[in-house]
Amino acid sequence: MSTIAAFYGGKSILITGATGFLGKVLMEKLFRTSPDLKVIYILVRPKAGQTLQQRVFQILNSKLFEKVKEVCPNVHEKIRAIYADLNQNDFAISKEDMQELLSCTNIIFHCAATVRFDDTLRHAVQLNVTATRQLLLMASQMPKLEAFIHISTAYSNCNLKHIDEVIYPCPVEPKKIIDSLEWLDDAIIDEITPKLIRDWPNIYTYTKALGEMVVQQESRNLNIAIIRPSIVGATWQEPFPGWVDNINGPNGIIIATGKGFLRAIRATPMAVADVIPVDTVVNLMLAVGWYTAVHRPKSTLVYHSTSGNLNPCNWHKMGVQVLATFEKIPFERPFRRPNANFTTSNFTSQYWNAVSHRAPAIIYDCYLRLTGRKPRMTKLMNRLLRTVSMLEYFINRSWEWSTYNTEMLMSELSPEDQRVFNFDVRQLNWLEYIENYVLGVKKYLLKEDMAGIPEAKQRLKRLRNIHYLFNTALFLIAWRLLIARSQMARNVWFFIM
Repeated sequence: MSTIAAFYGGKSILITGATGFLGKVLMEKLFRTSPDLKVIYILVRPKAGQTLQQRVFQILNSKLFEKVKEVCPNVHEKIRAIYADLNQNDFAISKEDMQELLSCTNIIFHCAATVRFDDTLRHAVQLNVTATRQLLLMASQMPKLEAFIHISTAYSNCNLKHIDEVIYPCPVEPKKIIDSLEWLDDAIIDEITPKLIRDWPNIYTYTKALGEMVVQQESRNLNIAIIRPSIVGATWQEPFPGWVDNINGPNGIIIATGKGFLRAIRATPMAVADVIPVDTVVNLMLAVGWYTAVHRPKSTLVYHSTSGNLNPCNWHKMGVQVLATFEKIPFERPFRRPNANFTTSNFTSQYWNAVSHRAPAIIYDCYLRLTGRKPRMTKLMNRLLRTVSMLEYFINRSWEWSTYNTEMLMSELSPEDQRVFNFDVRQLNWLEYIENYVLGVKKYLLKEDMAGIPEAKQRLKRLRNIHYLFNTALFLIAWRLLIARSQMARNVWFFIM
């Protein structure tokens, strides 16, 4: 039997961010491999009129948990949802719930964070820094706690080219920033934000770096480890390939390209697309939780969960495979024929945005107005382009992440643990993974029926013919105008004829 799976048996585990993409996959893996665990505490806030129990029921009734129900039929009884708001002091947890958490928790996986690149500094610091400090304070009062696993990001130090598995200092102490935000008004905060984040590309990466410093400073005598995943993508193997449930990062780009909305991206084609499957990250998290609790390292170890240094795939290769998959498995009702052009020029990118994105959106909105419907395409396109522009920093650069600790941990695992908790990204076949990724976006995110593929292919064929016809007509019109205005063009035409 797996040593790691046995370790989590009988354990009480606290997960923050359990309703997010990473948190759901983490819960699924825990229940499936360690069905005899005691309880998983999840911090939840009621949302959209749903009670805590309704949110848990919704999570467990998704396709992700189908295999879990076979090995752990009483899974509903093993999840303890606790009302919490990470924006509040003490997370607004009731005294009874707090007492239970403090007295029973054995392992903490801190996954909660705001991942918005354009979030306000006040909100991002509260969730990514202050909440981390508050959770560490709670952890220091837990007599049965064996390990605290903090999930950061590989881009927390993306202002560096080479990144080691160490915690880097920030120019300003986290405590000073937290204290300052308590009395500064929003206008002043917005004004000083660019000066604070300096050469970090956005507030998200900056506050995650601050969060790591807080972990280092507030660790006290806790057994702590930090995991830094890069761009977390769809599942590779577990519980099945291609599962995804959000439009963050590559998912939104895949949808926008497959639907024909996105035609050009300012990117460096040979830059490494450092995507890491979510199940790979989860397997590393569980292995790190076991190692940290059992071996109790003397210092806080940092583990990189990245693919670029061990099994690199560049954006060009990924883009080609995505487009090839669209030919076999097209999305339903695309706006235009899927295509993607990489350009390193900001001017060319702006030109493509105007010609290939905004112009068709404006034309389509005019059509909607004429038919008495509400125009929406221009607004949607502007939002998409804004999202893509925020990702441009990451798709135009490559980083070098050392993975000494991650490789050391892999060597510490038994053959059975290496199989059950596989985080060796060198085994990943990128072409197969990308195809499953696109298929997963279609099935699990867009909820499109696979039976509609033949019809979608016919529509794609019509769009391709329209595309060729339009380009041909455009060329003939341009050539006709050129002949009318240029004697040389007329001479060339007569020579050809």
